[in-house]
Amino acid sequence: MIPIEVENRIAKYFFHHFHSEEIMEDLITLLLPQCLEVDDEEELDQDELVRQAISMLRSIRGKEH
Repeated sequence: MIPIEVENRIAKYFFHHFHSEEIMEDLITLLLPQCLEVDDEEELDQDELVRQAISMLRSIRGKEH
């Protein structure tokens, strides 16, 4: 099994090299306000943040095809 940290680093590489900077900015606009609302990172619902990001990426992908 591949360690999760290795998977994350590979995914991060592909994301930053194959998506436009505009997409990253859109994700930041979506997620950053929620991150700033909490005092401690452990209070974040990280699964929900990932779901929201995936939903946004899928909607963008649908527009490209």
